[in-house]
Amino acid sequence: MKKIFVIGAGLSSSDLIKYLLNNSLKYDWKVKVGDISLEGVQKKINNHPNGIAIQFDINNEKQLKDEVLWADLVVSMLPAFMHPIVARECVNQGKHMATASYVSDAMRALDTESKGKGITILNELGVDPGIDHMSAMKGIDEIKSNGGKLVGFISNTGGLVAPESDNNPWNYKFTWNPRNVVLAGQGVAQFIENGQFKFIPYHRLYSRARTFSVLNYGEFEMYPNRDSLSYRKVYDLNDIQTLIRGTLRKAGYCKAWNVFVQLGATDDTYKIPNSENLTYRSFINSFLAYDPILSVEDKIKKEIFETNDPIVFEKLKWLGIFEDKKVALPNASPAQILQKILEEKLYLEPNDKDMIVMQHIFDYEKNGKRFRKKSSMVIIGIDTVHTAMSITVGTPLAIAVKMLLNGEIKDTGVVIPTKPNLYIPILKELEEFGVKFIEEESDV
Repeated sequence: MKKIFVIGAGLSSSDLIKYLLNNSLKYDWKVKVGDISLEGVQKKINNHPNGIAIQFDINNEKQLKDEVLWADLVVSMLPAFMHPIVARECVNQGKHMATASYVSDAMRALDTESKGKGITILNELGVDPGIDHMSAMKGIDEIKSNGGKLVGFISNTGGLVAPESDNNPWNYKFTWNPRNVVLAGQGVAQFIENGQFKFIPYHRLYSRARTFSVLNYGEFEMYPNRDSLSYRKVYDLNDIQTLIRGTLRKAGYCKAWNVFVQLGATDDTYKIPNSENLTYRSFINSFLAYDPILSVEDKIKKEIFETNDPIVFEKLKWLGIFEDKKVALPNASPAQILQKILEEKLYLEPNDKDMIVMQHIFDYEKNGKRFRKKSSMVIIGIDTVHTAMSITVGTPLAIAVKMLLNGEIKDTGVVIPTKPNLYIPILKELEEFGVKFIEEESDV
């Protein structure tokens, strides 16, 4: 019997745990799931005969050692910054590990030692990163193997609300960690376009959004991710002329979000004194110039150009930012206060469904002609437990866990799924879960 220890039973773990338990009888697995909330784990296990629910605290070093000792493979669904704690213990004990998150420097530093012990640390096996890598490499490898030369690659992904649940002015609801949404884009976006390196500082990012159409789902806005340049090496596209990775939102989102960026309301680097006694209105006013005559509404229109657009202003007003409602968060940063305001309005309701949208655009040359190939995937969640986010984050990770335990993955060290031996079987099985790409090709 193989023993799997899953750390974390949050929303994105739902389909991972479901897959592992559903396959546990066939492959003779025991699946133990640990989380700070025992009740949350018990709901996910649902009395399955091969499931074990425990309360788990990542800060309890002895408990971590004991559970890693018990397991053959550990899956970390913790916040990304905690993965190295788990990985270090797994390497110490010679146990395999898998995560859905980006490879951090701390994880990469374990590559040599884990190879020496013959163990595998799988990473970037969620949706973004994960399905984006696998589907991108499938397209890139196919173009190269057919004699084409890739000259441009744009890859965009968005976690959004499904059309049937889209009922607010922002056309957006939280389907992922709200904190990550509030802090998104901070830093400098870096990419290459038509042979020129481009850099967009945070304060200009949302004013430089561009528009893309995806299948029959209409238009989406894209703002570039922080680092597209490193993917030239990851995807073996060192001489490519255009490489951009971006995040998708529904049309109109970026112009409204830019108001908060221009105000400084997304800043997480300092705390606001006496923040608990602020109102939402006084919080917004704290970023505007002193004027004893003008209202907060008039001041924001005077200082932030975008708010003169009635559609943008309606979005802001709908959030309640001009209301005299207490913040009630002590020692909070602007970003934390803004997150609280947003969470009160942009939540998934009990009957809502979310949606993942991903699109790759490959521009390539072959036999003196230029072609454009679009590969698009849209998946809508089942409910608020088995969301599109949970399906696309948890399922590819679970498939990879199965392959590793069954001896189908021979790679050791720190591994991401950019090789055919990984991406071909995972993408093929994902189609059974509705994760399928539709391809369109045209001359340029």
